[in-house]
Amino acid sequence: MKQDHYDLIVVGTGFASTFFLKKYLAKVDQNKRVLVLERGHFYPHDERLKVKRGEPSEFENFEEPWEKAINNINAEKRWPFTTGLGGSSNCWWGCTPRFMPSDFKMKSLFGIEQDWPIDYDDLDPYYYEAENLMSISGPEGTPFPRTGKYPLPPHTFSVVDKILHKTYGNQYISQPTARASRDTKGRNSCMASSTCDTCPVNAKFTIENSNMGVYDDRRIELIYGAAVYSLEVMNDVARKINYIKDGKEYIASAEVIALGANPFFNTNILLNAGDKNQLTGKGFGEQLGMQVLIYLDNMSNVGGSTWVNANGYMLYDGAHRKDFAACLMEVSNAPYYIRLERGKWLNIASIRLLFEDLPQDSNYITTTADKLVPKVNFMGRSEYTLKGIENMKAKLPGILSCLPVEKLKYLDPFPNEGHIIGGTRMSSDSKSGVVDKHMIHHQYRNLFVLGAGAFTTYSASNPTLTLSAMSLFAADKMF
Repeated sequence: MKQDHYDLIVVGTGFASTFFLKKYLAKVDQNKRVLVLERGHFYPHDERLKVKRGEPSEFENFEEPWEKAINNINAEKRWPFTTGLGGSSNCWWGCTPRFMPSDFKMKSLFGIEQDWPIDYDDLDPYYYEAENLMSISGPEGTPFPRTGKYPLPPHTFSVVDKILHKTYGNQYISQPTARASRDTKGRNSCMASSTCDTCPVNAKFTIENSNMGVYDDRRIELIYGAAVYSLEVMNDVARKINYIKDGKEYIASAEVIALGANPFFNTNILLNAGDKNQLTGKGFGEQLGMQVLIYLDNMSNVGGSTWVNANGYMLYDGAHRKDFAACLMEVSNAPYYIRLERGKWLNIASIRLLFEDLPQDSNYITTTADKLVPKVNFMGRSEYTLKGIENMKAKLPGILSCLPVEKLKYLDPFPNEGHIIGGTRMSSDSKSGVVDKHMIHHQYRNLFVLGAGAFTTYSASNPTLTLSAMSLFAADKMF
């Protein structure tokens, strides 16, 4: 470290931290000093591609396998993530729909769980800002309130997409996505290779290719290989942060601290610091995803310009959410979904069905004897979600009746959706959550706990755009 005390210390360099810093740096003066502590290292995209191709790279040793970073007691449930510069922007797949307004008001609209202390209108201007920073490709008409054009034009529809869009209008749209539909600054256009975790043409937005300039700012000191494990708190103020680098212990102090790691590590830091909030670490999870294969009668499903070509909202919103979960359709355009029948190779479509889940105290994060490794206790899904699957199976044949369907084949649920949500939920008071609407800890008022861990409930929609908008919102309102 270059100094002992900072104006701000930020943990992590993923979406939550980077978008928070982007707004913070735009609002404060040039004399501020910021320390950023990143558990991982800089692992360039070009080197990741080498490893994907089976070539050696000296950077490969910097990759920390997620299986070793946490103690995951449920081997059937996976939680893939990456550390290093950019965090999970290096492994996400770039799906960026907004939440629906109803997602923030589950209690008042449907009698389910809690309302968020913020709503869609609070985040609306920050959604636009995040979409511009990511150069999102998307359509003009959407089921969520939005006006004007996205920064990049929408991806093109497949044959099946065109029929469903004609039938359902703005309930079936080209997916808003951070996979570029045409060349843009620092990124090429998507080639629909369906290997988005490490995009072969660098079409997907990452922190590395973002051109946001956050970590080039002279006010920032960035330390790699700094594994934060705890805070030192005095009189309800987070004074210092504890981390290990190269096997040695370090302490740094700041006026304000922002935890921007994923929910596993944010929770681990809080619990190791002695956080007594009864909900810290509880109620984490993610959406449930499963695939349905649609066998088509004498119709080739060709076209489309990206991996998830479209989103369907026909099972998402409505009074049914009083009884069972919303379902967002992600319409796959992956080349490996083919029919192994002569003359019918392309007579197939594939839809991934994403169901919201509910926070459950039986799913929780705790510490272990190794202060750097949290324990992940995931016990299962809510009945609300399982009822959503049964509702989908009853309704989907009618929804797809505009297509020449031979049969539907439902695959088993996936072991993960690549999202980690909850554990430090947002609420209006400390009895029902861990942080307030600005993601400031209810007890430690100079401590931000950023990211999807703050989600009060789980939407069926992908979380990254919303958590990025929340970081912009928090920094804008508090500085």
